[in-house]
Amino acid sequence: MNELKTYEGQCHCGKVRFDVKVDLGGQIVSCNCSFCSRAGALMAFVGADQVTFRAGSDVVLTDYQFGKKHIHHEFCPGCGVRPFSRGTAPDGRAVYAINVRCLDGVDLDALKVTKVDGRSL
Repeated sequence: MNELKTYEGQCHCGKVRFDVKVDLGGQIVSCNCSFCSRAGALMAFVGADQVTFRAGSDVVLTDYQFGKKHIHHEFCPGCGVRPFSRGTAPDGRAVYAINVRCLDGVDLDALKVTKVDGRSL
């Protein structure tokens, strides 16, 4: 069941703030790759059209890429928090991997989390 709800998200210092329309009853991913396991992010994937910036669209985020360099892991230059990553889906659509831990009002314990073996990819 697809129940999109709008959540407010931000980095720790508030330089990067955004709204995202996402179904948190859908797939929430915990990846064990060398990067994600250290960052501890829980990710929900959405189309770029589901993200609206309230602040930070003019902030130059620090971009980190590794491996095949398909994903841009972007960090706030002020606090270092990674509220999202961005990339391209296999069908060519621009997508964001939203760090659900950066969304306001989310009960993380109530989420159905899918473990992904990114270490083996």
